[in-house]
Amino acid sequence: MTRTLPATETGGPVVGKPIDRVDGKAKTSGAARFSAEYDLPDLAHAALVHSTISCGRITAIGTEAAAAVPGVVAVLTHLNAPPLKPAPKVSPLNLSTLVSGTSVDYLNTDEVHWDGQPVAVVVADTLDAAREAAGLVTVTYETWASTVDFAAEEKNARPQKSSMIMPGGAKKGDAEAALAVAPVSVDLRFTTPTHHHNAIEPHATTAAWDGDRLTVHDGTQSIDWLRTHLALRFGVPAANVRVIAPFVGGGFGGKVMVWPGTILAALAARATGRPVRLMLTREGVYRTVGGRTPSTQRVALGAGTDGRLTALIHTSVTRTGRVGGGPEQVTSQSKHLYAAENILVQQNLVELDLLSNTSMRAPGESIGTYALEASIDELAHRLGIDPIELRMRNEPATNPIDGKKFAHRMLREAYARGAERFGWADRTPEPGSMRDGRWLVGMGVASAYHPAWQFAASVTVRLSVDGTVLVRCGFHEMGMGGATAQAQIAADALGVPFEAVRVEYGDSTLPVSPGAGGSMQTASIANSLLAACEKLKRELDTLAKRAGAAGESPAAILAKAGVPSVEAAVGSDTRFGRVAGQLKFMAKFLRDQRRWMKAACGAQFCEVRVDPDTGEVRVARWVGVFDVGRVINAKTASSQLRGGIVMGIGMALAEETLVDPRTGRIMNPSLAEYHVPVHADIPPIDVSYLDDPDPTMPLGLIGVGEVGITGVAGAIANAVHHATGKRIHDLPITLDKLL
Repeated sequence: MTRTLPATETGGPVVGKPIDRVDGKAKTSGAARFSAEYDLPDLAHAALVHSTISCGRITAIGTEAAAAVPGVVAVLTHLNAPPLKPAPKVSPLNLSTLVSGTSVDYLNTDEVHWDGQPVAVVVADTLDAAREAAGLVTVTYETWASTVDFAAEEKNARPQKSSMIMPGGAKKGDAEAALAVAPVSVDLRFTTPTHHHNAIEPHATTAAWDGDRLTVHDGTQSIDWLRTHLALRFGVPAANVRVIAPFVGGGFGGKVMVWPGTILAALAARATGRPVRLMLTREGVYRTVGGRTPSTQRVALGAGTDGRLTALIHTSVTRTGRVGGGPEQVTSQSKHLYAAENILVQQNLVELDLLSNTSMRAPGESIGTYALEASIDELAHRLGIDPIELRMRNEPATNPIDGKKFAHRMLREAYARGAERFGWADRTPEPGSMRDGRWLVGMGVASAYHPAWQFAASVTVRLSVDGTVLVRCGFHEMGMGGATAQAQIAADALGVPFEAVRVEYGDSTLPVSPGAGGSMQTASIANSLLAACEKLKRELDTLAKRAGAAGESPAAILAKAGVPSVEAAVGSDTRFGRVAGQLKFMAKFLRDQRRWMKAACGAQFCEVRVDPDTGEVRVARWVGVFDVGRVINAKTASSQLRGGIVMGIGMALAEETLVDPRTGRIMNPSLAEYHVPVHADIPPIDVSYLDDPDPTMPLGLIGVGEVGITGVAGAIANAVHHATGKRIHDLPITLDKLL
């Protein structure tokens, strides 16, 4: 996608400046087109028919009434759908295999693996006709025994196996023995429910075939992996698949994987010979797109009377689907935040007959910091030590579990600044001791934490004789300002005005980018972009010497040399080159990880009001101070951090996907019943960052997309305890739990 960048009045270096997002005008004017807004010639519309059982086999399917609806083109079932290749098994040589939402063959099987699985697709000339006909399809089943109750199955969880991507556990010393003899201890159990993403743009795909060439418009967070996955499923070369995603209306992890709607849109287009648009309803998103796993967690802390930790134990149980999904790093932060003498972390898994779980903003750390930080707060309460002081007494000099050096860690500074901005000194320590009229007032604090990641990225940079710069990379713009940030980086690296830079993104025909997830996209692309700019500057130096233009502007050098443009590229877009490049990069990254512990961190401060008669909780004030390395754009970084905090407030106080423990059906699959925060629920949010570069990361940046949500639920739970004296162990914190 090409975007013309607006002129700025900043002058000089632009990295760090609060520049408006370059896609802002397109989005606010309605010019931006999302994946369901491409009107192709002879476009047809598709609607899904969902299974009503969680496990079994289709014995009969009636499509006659649906086919008779005027405008219906086809009713596709397992009896007449074109064949698909099976979902690929995960392979380290092909990272696209990681994005199979499920292993199900969809309409190539009569088996049902979760309640909500698509069992038919209706294609019609209009969306109304497709949805009307979908409601007329009848299905009968042979029902098999299923396991869908997470709470009942917790006892059957098995230890998570470690992998190159995620360890299942870690230990230092004998934490259980140290806990048993600790002068002061807490041993608490916490639960968190299933969550769903609810992006503003529900999942949608517009697919068109031209012979054996497939073009899809899809709101994906992983353009390259989606392209390769579609090629594998439909048995065509990857070069024959084009994925276009210039705008994504929110992802938060829900659009990383390839879910049934995308596959079935392409399948329907192949079957009918027409372009097909498949837009999921909000309920359809819940029933065919995975959400965050529920969890149970145990956190046990042992300490001396001075508050120094002698034991830290954090174990978790989460779930996967029997047909897909992966573990969450729930105990991740507990290996890094506190200098305990003895540490034990262990993650456990249970498989259920439910739709695969998937990533959701800060998977693992968002719910893991809730349990850990509430436990630290409880320990501080029992010791009579200020919660910040207790954290600072246990702030480690090196990574607690293995002694690695921190690449960058300024948590002490974040707490000091946050305490001053928030007015922490005004807090009286006793729970229930602060009031504002009839409201109980509570102040809480918690640490934020998220690891830093990088992947390989391919980038080209072209400088033209007119002084303009073109940056090309197939990355993703989901509203976080990626194109703006990369333009700022290129402008400073080449010494050109910001308004001279154009960025092309959001298309699989461009140089390959990693997916947008794990707060890694900006750093990954910046790493390659800076390298490409250095290559280009070396070529300019050579031209300047040849043309006698040393010291002149880039445009003047090209003019004197008689060269219309120069271009530099980093990375390879051939299949072999990508694989080799990814493996080489990951080997270097893992070596780097063995040397350094890299992460963003921060301090979350929260004030709540609690009505003692009704249990109503209102968040009144928020201060967040973050150590996220160097900030590329002050405005978009603050927006990302605030957005994470808002999402965390929802997680703490409202969000909960209700799954029927008898049938596995989601009982609240809409925004009428799944509650998310609205404007009235959100207080003024004071966000700041230390803006100190991490010397081991490109430009010193760490990443801001995930860390903002971490620690939020913990801070709110701690504030509620301070207000009421009640420790809530089960999210969300609803009024019934306080009465």
